[in-house]
Amino acid sequence: MAVYKEPKTNTWKVYYRYTDWQGERKQTTKRGFLTKREALAWEREQLNKTKADLDMTFASFVETYTADMKSRIKENTWHTKEHILRTKILPYFGKRKINEIQAKDIIAWQNEMLNSKDKNGNPYSPVYLKTLHNQLSAVFNHAVKYYGLHENPAAMVGNMGKARSREMLFWTQEEYQKFSFAIMDKPVSFYAFEMLYWCGIREGELLALTPADFNFERKTVSIIKSYQRIDGRDVITDPKTPKSVRDIVMPDFLVDEMRDYMKQLYGIGDNDRIFEVSKSYLHHEMDRGAAAAGVKRIRIHDLRHSHISLLIDMGYSAVAIADRVGHESINITYNYAHLFPSTQTDMASKLNDFRKVDL
Repeated sequence: MAVYKEPKTNTWKVYYRYTDWQGERKQTTKRGFLTKREALAWEREQLNKTKADLDMTFASFVETYTADMKSRIKENTWHTKEHILRTKILPYFGKRKINEIQAKDIIAWQNEMLNSKDKNGNPYSPVYLKTLHNQLSAVFNHAVKYYGLHENPAAMVGNMGKARSREMLFWTQEEYQKFSFAIMDKPVSFYAFEMLYWCGIREGELLALTPADFNFERKTVSIIKSYQRIDGRDVITDPKTPKSVRDIVMPDFLVDEMRDYMKQLYGIGDNDRIFEVSKSYLHHEMDRGAAAAGVKRIRIHDLRHSHISLLIDMGYSAVAIADRVGHESINITYNYAHLFPSTQTDMASKLNDFRKVDL
């Protein structure tokens, strides 16, 4: 590297030479530094990054982390991660050297986050606080695993917040029927919520559906993709997890409804989205329908909980339900254990009979 002054602008520039991943020598130039000290500091950071020297700043290591990880993570997931890094973590740790950040610094940051407010003036939710800490810890874990950082100070401190901040809300079948009647005036809303409630699919899975995903002879809908809106672009990704890829058998009435709905979509192609609405539209319709029906307002995702609770009430096993909704059966058992009928009395009775035989 070399640092030079540009007489015409009275600023400083750095010639930066490096070897790319193919082993080829490259050169780039960074201009516009007001002082030689700033130019030399930038030059030193680039050398640290080139050598993977953890004497670099946290902000510089995040650039390395980004280069390593961005292409390996779903675009919508990276978008969330990047926003948290940029707005909640880098302002606090960006200028600190990553190898000098200690557990006490993590505690101080956690306390600041615990005392922070969102745009509506409310404290951050426990779930969001946990997410913030997880993203910070992920950066340190990367430094430990691949770049020789001695330890992860975020792991030493432990997490803040918790995985789930509020209990799941459900609609009974009666509540849903009142809601669906209230939104029947808008066909796109009615059919969208029918799919959400009676199939238990996720919001992104719903909005990615195309005519090609339906097989009306087999009465199935294939869940093979998910829809996201990122930076003003429509983005189709893989579903949330490999387990999420599945075929769902629809009840006969829903087969008839979806067949009728698609007949209304004149000129639609096999791979065109059948619900060309936004997530905010669905949330607005949830508000409107719940108010008109006089039922409690639940989240869109709570329709998925409602579908699962209905299947549990009908007597289906955790394994069968997990296959339908694209979950691991252990998660169904853990998250919905309180809804499954208790077998404790029956267990005790059979153990008692077993004991009598043994005697």
